[in-house]
Amino acid sequence: MPGDPAARQSIPVSPVRVPRAAVVGSVICALLALACPARQLRGEVERSPDGQTYLTIADDNGGACGPLEVDGQPWRHAVGERGRIAPGVHRIGCGDGPTLEIEVARGTVFTFDYWGP
Repeated sequence: MPGDPAARQSIPVSPVRVPRAAVVGSVICALLALACPARQLRGEVERSPDGQTYLTIADDNGGACGPLEVDGQPWRHAVGERGRIAPGVHRIGCGDGPTLEIEVARGTVFTFDYWGP
C-alpha cells in the first residue's frame, strides 16, 4: 500500500563534515560584504549614519569641470563635501561637459567619483 509507513524504506545518510575553517571563512566573508560600502559604476553607496540622504561629489572631472550642477542647479558644496539631497534620480552636470544620471537611495550617502563612459 503506497501510504503505508512500513512500506517506506529509509536510506541511510551519513553526516557531512565541513571543516571549521571553511565555516569561519564563509561567515567572515559574509560579514565583510555587509559592512563594506556598495560600489556602483559612478561611485560608492553606504548607509547614512543619521538616516538622512546625502550626495558627495568627490571628483570634478579632474579639474576639467565648470561649475558643478545637480538637477540643473549649482551644487553649493565643495568637492568632497557631503550635502543633503532628496532620494531619487538626479542629474549631475559638469559645466559644458557631460551630464550623468545617478540614483540616490533613501538613507544613504552616495559618493560620486566617476565621470567616464
